[in-house]
Amino acid sequence: MESTSSGRTGRTLSRRAVLAAGAGTAAALALPSAATAVEDVAGRGRARHVVLVGWDGFDPAYLDLADTPNLDALTRRGVVGATTGCFPSITNTSWASVVSGAWPRTHLNTPYFLDPATGRAVSQSRTLEAQTIAEVVTAAGGTVASVQFFILQNHGVVFGDPRALYVQPGGTGPSRMDLAADILHGRPVRSGSVTVTVEEPPTLLAVYADDLDALGHAEGAESPGMAGRLAALDAALGRLVQATKDVGTYGSTAFVLLGDHGMTTFTRAFGGLVLTALTEAGFTPEFVAPGAAPAPSTDVAMVVGGVANVYLLGAANTPDGIARARAALESVEPVERVHDRAGLDAFGASPLLGELVAEPAAGWSFGLTDPDGPRGYHGRTGEREAALLVAGRGVSPRARLDGARHIDVAPTIAALLGLPAPAQAEGRVLTEALQ
Repeated sequence: MESTSSGRTGRTLSRRAVLAAGAGTAAALALPSAATAVEDVAGRGRARHVVLVGWDGFDPAYLDLADTPNLDALTRRGVVGATTGCFPSITNTSWASVVSGAWPRTHLNTPYFLDPATGRAVSQSRTLEAQTIAEVVTAAGGTVASVQFFILQNHGVVFGDPRALYVQPGGTGPSRMDLAADILHGRPVRSGSVTVTVEEPPTLLAVYADDLDALGHAEGAESPGMAGRLAALDAALGRLVQATKDVGTYGSTAFVLLGDHGMTTFTRAFGGLVLTALTEAGFTPEFVAPGAAPAPSTDVAMVVGGVANVYLLGAANTPDGIARARAALESVEPVERVHDRAGLDAFGASPLLGELVAEPAAGWSFGLTDPDGPRGYHGRTGEREAALLVAGRGVSPRARLDGARHIDVAPTIAALLGLPAPAQAEGRVLTEALQ
């Protein structure tokens, strides 16, 4: 992982690694199928409940940012490490992979792209063309509650259904986690236009918080306020764990907590250099904002979300045109790398991305003007990693994670509950972390 412009170096897991390491070096592990792993887990420490906590923008570097006694307490009952996600490393696409176990090539959630149906640029959506872990649970007769884990809405949870409940309270992450505790306690909660009471602790309880991500975008990954945000989330995590103890489910609950992507600080913009290089190569380039369509004369359209998603239009979309555009982009010094379709396919990326995707070097953005202070972004390969914790019932204390990926989370949750993985899942069960 690249360092940021302000000198933050490679992601480390130093303090948490000490908690999670155990003795010796982990041996190479076979990767059994999801079905085999379900059979293996079923006869041992299967969980009756799973609490899934999503902290948007939970960069692995943040693991050592503040004292997090509640996260540490869970770590002693499991394992903490990192998970590698999608490219581009954007929020909605990443969470779609987490809950479905599928890469974007399969679930088709695509960030910052030119929609072929409308010809207009799209930022993010809730498209999800794959079964989710919530749908697996409800199909098996279990119950689900989702507190603003938005990617699950209408994919296993809806407003007003106490057995498949979606609530969207807004507010801070800690307040959402407290509302999740209310659900565990059977207290009435507002769901859309109705008030709902969940009679028993749900099989799967999911809660989403975007506090870290919001601050990172506004002030950069090294914001002085980041440690305080993390500490507040940790305190709320402690209250949520206590709620499982209060209602008698703690011993039968597995906890999965993760981020969707990392965060990198940028202070400089170089979009003008990109436009100049493409123009000098004989193109008519344009940065296309979400909701807009390229001008009729544009033959290189770029939709930016951390990275630049590059479409060659009309007569420019030829092998020679793609090669010339790539060479022009690569000639711009702050462009770190350019991926072609073959490279994107290797990431399992959505087929709706452009012919090329260009990544900026850390510290630089595709904007046209420098920001007025440090800002944060994600989308690059350098932000694909996020923190991951798996703990509690069915999890082996002080285990080691072996190359965990976002697409492994849903199959692992399913295995913990003794259920099959989502139908389109491409990931594996993290058997090395399970009892």
